[in-house]
Amino acid sequence: MNVVIIGAGMGGLTTGIALKKFGHQVRIFEQTEKILPVGAAISLWSNGVKCLNYLGLTDKIAKLGGQMDDLAYVDGLTGDVMTQFSLLPLIEEVGQRPYPVARADLQNMLMDEFGRDQIYLGKKMVSLEDKADVVEVHFADGSSTQADLLIGADGTHSLTRTYVLGQQVQRRYAGYVNWNGLVEISEDLAPAQQWTTYVGEGKRASLMPVADGKFYFFLDVPLPAGLDNNRDEYKKLLKQYFVDWCQPVQQLIERLDPQKTNRVEIHDIEPFTQFYKGRVVILGDAAHSTTPDIGQGGCQAMEDAIYLARSLQINTLGLEDALRRYQNKRNERANELVLRARKRCDVTHMKDEAVTQAWYEELRREQGGHIMQGIISNIVGNPLD
Repeated sequence: MNVVIIGAGMGGLTTGIALKKFGHQVRIFEQTEKILPVGAAISLWSNGVKCLNYLGLTDKIAKLGGQMDDLAYVDGLTGDVMTQFSLLPLIEEVGQRPYPVARADLQNMLMDEFGRDQIYLGKKMVSLEDKADVVEVHFADGSSTQADLLIGADGTHSLTRTYVLGQQVQRRYAGYVNWNGLVEISEDLAPAQQWTTYVGEGKRASLMPVADGKFYFFLDVPLPAGLDNNRDEYKKLLKQYFVDWCQPVQQLIERLDPQKTNRVEIHDIEPFTQFYKGRVVILGDAAHSTTPDIGQGGCQAMEDAIYLARSLQINTLGLEDALRRYQNKRNERANELVLRARKRCDVTHMKDEAVTQAWYEELRREQGGHIMQGIISNIVGNPLD
């Protein structure tokens, strides 16, 4: 089958690799002139890693992943450890280690695996037509192409989604701003093999080990949408937002490079259930855009990729039947995780002060089991269990 994928992000590339392994002819069209990673790193939990293992990338993804053995929450103001525990029981239960991975490294690996000669840059889709036997795609440069199947992996601002739903969907602001980037691993920031999150005042400062001696960091602050975004002000503002916080957080802010730090206003989209129309199907953020609060955005795009490719391969009653089976299998799980992430977002970022303070107190009594079961519940139910 001749397949066109719109978008060369994690979902589009993983889908392309999976479909090529099943013998389809696949091309990827990306609107940007140069592919740059959106965000410094990704929390690739065990379900996402399993998807890449399924595609034969076990050794390659292991080389890119950070060694994350433990998890800890720390009181951001006092520096007191609230809870700290090994992730080994989680790893043993689900059968795969999670890997925090630098996005640039992951994206480059996926592009090499798919084949860069079949990735077309500077191709912004402006319209599409489903002509019953083919889909015709039109690009901003005046060119066009045809496919038996069009896959929209074009992200949270998806034009393909607008076609599938017949309307444009508004994004919902989640109420906080996230700064993220990479810094050198240093024990005065956090233990080198631990995911450490400093919490307080509805804010977070978090560090996760990735490959090559780097921490992926992110800092979350509840703020109104639409504030000025000036890189030269990042350190000054973050020092104000975290003014009374403990020394490791102050040192993190001092060491970050504003020119290599991303600032993102966090949004999600109200869940919906229609993932295809005719010969056009959507996946990843185009189908279920989520906040990053449970680390499942990229993982769910990879699950979409595997299940869509398998549905097309193993079901023989026609394209629409295969797409319907993909849709009905994936929308319930993915949409549930969107709502779980939204709920976690509200607790973490103090939408209700009493609820957040109660969570902080729970963390001080936590032995690890409750948190790990929450993570495991996000991991299980993937297409490779």
